[in-house]
Parts: sequence; C-alpha cells; structure tokens
Amino acid sequence: MSKRVLTTESGAPVADNQNSASAGVGGPLLLQDQHLLEKLARFNRERIPERVVHARGSGAYGHFTVTDDVSDLTSAAFLSTVGKRTELFTRFSTVADNLGGADAVRDPRGFAVKFYTEEGNYDFVGNNTPVFFIKDPLKFPDFIHSQKRDPFTGKQEPDNVWDFWAHAPEATHQVTWLMGDRGIPASYRHMNGYGSHTYQWTNAAGDAFFVKYHFKTNQGIRSLSAEQGQELAGKDANSHQTDLLQAIERGVHPSWTLYVQVMPAAEADGYRFNPFDLTKVWPHADYPLRRVGRLVLDRNPDNVFAEVEQAAFSPNNFVPGIGPSPDKMLQGRLFAYADAHRYRLGVNHTQLAVNAPRATTADNYGRDGLMAANAQQRGEKNYEPNSYGGPAETGTPLSAALAVHGHTGTHEAPAHSKDDDFFQAGELYRLMSEEERARLVANIAGGLSQVSREDVIEKNLAHFHAADPEYGKRVEAAVRALREG
Repeated sequence: MSKRVLTTESGAPVADNQNSASAGVGGPLLLQDQHLLEKLARFNRERIPERVVHARGSGAYGHFTVTDDVSDLTSAAFLSTVGKRTELFTRFSTVADNLGGADAVRDPRGFAVKFYTEEGNYDFVGNNTPVFFIKDPLKFPDFIHSQKRDPFTGKQEPDNVWDFWAHAPEATHQVTWLMGDRGIPASYRHMNGYGSHTYQWTNAAGDAFFVKYHFKTNQGIRSLSAEQGQELAGKDANSHQTDLLQAIERGVHPSWTLYVQVMPAAEADGYRFNPFDLTKVWPHADYPLRRVGRLVLDRNPDNVFAEVEQAAFSPNNFVPGIGPSPDKMLQGRLFAYADAHRYRLGVNHTQLAVNAPRATTADNYGRDGLMAANAQQRGEKNYEPNSYGGPAETGTPLSAALAVHGHTGTHEAPAHSKDDDFFQAGELYRLMSEEERARLVANIAGGLSQVSREDVIEKNLAHFHAADPEYGKRVEAAVRALREG
C-alpha cells in the first residue's frame, strides 16, 4: 500500500515536517516558511475559549528586586541598579490538561512572569523544567496532540503519548526529568522556574551574552509521589490554587531567587554541544550561576477570570538589553504566543488591565478592532512617519544583531562535537539515588507497559538503553513484568 502524502491546508505536498526553514544552518527562522506558520497559526485556533496548552492556571501579583549588579551584562533598565524594584504578575499552570483538570498531576508546569518595567512590559515565559521534549516548533502541534485527549476516545492515550516519544529520541532527557521525583510538585510555591530557552543580553557597550534563567524557590523543593498525587488530586483538584491563594492571604509570601548562566556570545559556535538546543542544559561547571535578584508574590488577584485567565504572556515582549537567540523553539514561540492571544482574547488584549504597561504608556498607531478600549485622540494621525508630532522610532535596537549565513531552506540543527540526544538523560539518571531511580523506573513502566504496540515499546526502550545501560535494563524488566503479570 502506498504511503499517504502529508500536505499543507491547500493540498501542496510537504517536503520536510521535521525541520523549520532557517537562514542557514543554525540561523533564525524564515517568515517565508508557509508550512510552519500555517501549522502554528492553525494550532492556536483549535480550541475556544480556553488556552490550548497551559489552560489550568493560578496567578498572583508581586515585585522583583535587584540584589546584585548585572549592569556589565545587560542595559535593561529594570535590572540597572541594586535595590531597584519592579511590579509584576506571575501565572503558574499545568500544560496538557484542560481547564477543569486537577493540579496534582505528573506534567510540566508553566512559570510565567510579566515585569511591568519603565521601558515596557517584559514577559518571561518558562517552565519548572530546565529542558523540553522537542527542538523544533514544527513538531509542537504534533507533540501536544499526542499528549492531550485523543479525538476518538476523548481521553489521554498511552499509545499516543509513547508513540510520539518513540519517534522523538531528543525527548529522552525531558521524559527522564518528568518521570522522576520532581514530576509532580507539591505546590507552585515549592518548585523552581526555568527559562529553558537561551536568551540574549546586551550591555550598554553593545557586548552580547547568551543567558539561561533559573528562578530557585526559597521555600525549598517539595514534590509528591505518584500515589500522593493521585490521593491529593482526588481530595482537592484545585490543590495548588488553594495553596497559593491561602499562603498569600495568610501573609506567607512565596519568593524565588533569580540566577542566570552567562555565556559570552563568541563562545557559542565552538561549545561542545549546541547551546541553543532546548533539550539540553548547560553544565554549571562550565557556566556557573550568577545571582540577579529576588521575586516575591504578595497579592492575590481580585478576579481570576479577568486577571489570570486573560493574562497574556508573549516571549517576544522584550525590552532594551534583552533579546532572542537562534533557539528554534524560542523563534517559533515568538510568533505563536502572541498569535494565540490575538485569537483567544482579541487584537486589543494588551489594553486589558493585567496586560497593559504600568510603569510607562503604550503609544503607537494601532487603532480600532474588536473591544478597542483606547479611543484615538481627536485630530491625531494614525500613520507614521508624520509631520504632526506623533510617536517616532528610536533607531536603537533592543539587542545585538544575530549573525546569519548559508542558504535558506529546512535544516537540521547544527551539529557540535558532543551533540547527542541521550548523554544528558544518562547523566541525570546517574545523579539519582537508588530510591530515586526505582521510582523513576516504576513511573515510566507504569505508562509504557500500557502501550498496545510492541514496536513502540521497543523504540522507547532503545532510548533508555542509549542513555544508560542500567537505566534501559531496569525499565525493560519493569515493563515486561507488568505486561506479563
């Protein structure tokens, strides 16, 4: 039987569904990649009115205070001086489940922060995991489809979950992380937040650095076992929402300390693995943590729908001194997040109170549209440039330019000398205690043993064997025991 041909919405055959088109190997993505844009734009419009991902969330207001001088790294005004304080809003969330899902489940957690800076809003949009399952945004809709409810059965299917991972060896690191002890945080207060992506900081002299963000919880890491998670989810599906709300109401204000890893931009090309690969971490021995400041949450929202559900975080909301890197997943998110908000909340969602700038004023030529709140001033022009004193460009870029080279087209990520899909997953496994390894193997086997196809099981087992021989043998034995028992 001949294979079915994958096509675009207009019926044209798709040549490459694994790699987005970029400006040369490792370069930023191209607007001309119709397949990527169509795929992401269509994916953003699949559900109304809740978010397609990160639907179930909780939020709170607070502030960020700079504790250490980082002016040598970035010209961002809100990070410019020790003691500087910036108001913010934070949203935590599960990823895969729907709005009515339980909080205490095994799932990555969203960790998003909107800093209301004097240079505009800066949105940090991260997770509680330092890595992710995939490297290219072209695969994101497929990944989420595999993890969410099956369109026929209406429930999450182990066949779908593990079949996707069987075809994504780069997911082994994140699967190991997710199935380990930190896969079910005890609360939002007791987990870290990570930028996961690599970002660019630029100082006042124009020097560029690549950075990774680490928000370390000051409450300490606390997690739940699979059994504890099931029990808590049954007792209180809103357990994490309840905990965050009640802690702040009691005056117990959760806090996190922000650290960054810093790589001079000139070192990126020669690093032993691709520093822009979202499935990998930078070893702290190579790039140690540098402290930046402290985030504190001290006020609950008055209306969950207006402030938590309508909060819109977009990683393309940068401020001077902070910008993107060539990370393909980040490049895709720069489009997809803002587009999702325009679809879900409308083109004027930035005028909603929770999303509007607070330390400055938005001043541009955007007009009208659904739910426009800010009427045009009488007599003001709605085009630029003009001769009537309207807002004008600064001519100063927010961050340093990224060098590009090579030919346009779909490219696999550039290979560095030590690039490998399994090595860091094996390192993570070898860092675990015997008790942690036993729980990890049990968690993986519990799901993988339910898969109906032996070839899918074998492909996944091969990934764990490649990460570490003992890891693979233990998972294989546990899966066989459950299937034969």
